[in-house]
Amino acid sequence: MSDGVQPAIRRLPDGTVKQIGPLTGTRVWTVPGRANRPLSMPREHAHILEPDEENRLCAFCSERYLETTPDKARLVGADFTELRKVPASELNDTVAEFRRFGNLFEIVSAEYWRENHGFRQPAAVFEWAQEYLSDPAGRAHLEKLAEIRAAASGETVSIEEAALDLLGGSHDVIVARRHVVDGAMSDAELASAGTLTPDEHAAYLALTVQSLAEIQAAQPHAAYVAVFQNWLRPAGASFEHLHKQLVAIDDYGPQVDHELRLLAQNRDLYQREIVDLAVAERLVVAATDGAVAVAGVGHRYPAFEVLSTSEANLPQEHSAASIRAVSDLVHALHAATGVHVPTNEEWHYRPPGAPWPMPWRIVLKWRISNPAGFEGGTKIYVNTIDPWELRRRAVESLHALRDAGAIAPGIRIGDECTPADARLRYADSGSGDA
Repeated sequence: MSDGVQPAIRRLPDGTVKQIGPLTGTRVWTVPGRANRPLSMPREHAHILEPDEENRLCAFCSERYLETTPDKARLVGADFTELRKVPASELNDTVAEFRRFGNLFEIVSAEYWRENHGFRQPAAVFEWAQEYLSDPAGRAHLEKLAEIRAAASGETVSIEEAALDLLGGSHDVIVARRHVVDGAMSDAELASAGTLTPDEHAAYLALTVQSLAEIQAAQPHAAYVAVFQNWLRPAGASFEHLHKQLVAIDDYGPQVDHELRLLAQNRDLYQREIVDLAVAERLVVAATDGAVAVAGVGHRYPAFEVLSTSEANLPQEHSAASIRAVSDLVHALHAATGVHVPTNEEWHYRPPGAPWPMPWRIVLKWRISNPAGFEGGTKIYVNTIDPWELRRRAVESLHALRDAGAIAPGIRIGDECTPADARLRYADSGSGDA
């Protein structure tokens, strides 16, 4: 929480805004005169696309399926029908609106779980590997991927062992179909989360929630599954192609540990320190029947926080309606952000083994500045846009987007939100489970 002396956010007489992160203690200043700098610059040298080139711009594109690990799941068609464990010989029989597959270069590898925890793949992964290798197209696919991994690591393993690791890893990627928007003339017309329709984004987010649950169930040694989305290279993306990542880890991480210590003394932590603060300072951006979005206080970068108002804690414990409520707000904020602003989307939720209730919370950060020597020496971060200005910009954009029919129609924006929209229920069920 703030240090008990200084408020979490205040404006000085000269216009400088000082913030203290309620959950982190991070100190942030916004200096007058810096907020009008451009947020993003579209690519200077756009490449004019050849016919059908939009489908092969990177390894995540729909004409390059064999450059990623096998599909664990894909959604196809206008109704997002799910197909599981698609054989290599059938990869091009359908076009995936969204795909889930293992990351070829994992942050936490299958070897990590095997060597440090004694983890062995379950029978279902053995059977899938044998089936995939029995198909000549599947064997050729896995052999090529194994060669790429071996060249990167310097270690060669049998194709059978490589297949298990490629199919049974605990670091997955969720990839959208489009690299650029439909009908794009150049590679600068990127397809971001905000260019999806609300229904497309809902399918994308729901597949991510399902994948989170499946990774947690499949990796018993994981304490937590980190979920995030890096958009554009300044935000850490390897490809300028929309995707989320899920990484199982055997540690909560220091921030979750810190929040759990705060929760031990204050179960209403998120209500009081995030949402009530946002209401008091007029920082509520938007709401749905199931989620609320606020301009965050004390972040190194301009940041929105979307909090579920459900009693459920883990994303997969939410109802379909509650997941859609969160999705509509996250989608709307991506749309308001724009295509050419580098962003990080971070998911926060109660780890399955944690003792105290925590809400499902998604933070969307605008990566529009680079911390440098001043920040490193002082641990005071210069954020060029303060939360009030962030809220003003977002509300203005959301009204325009709603008028254009580009976001979900049921979203309440800015002053349309009511006190009931700002009521969190994550602690109402005791343990936090729905």
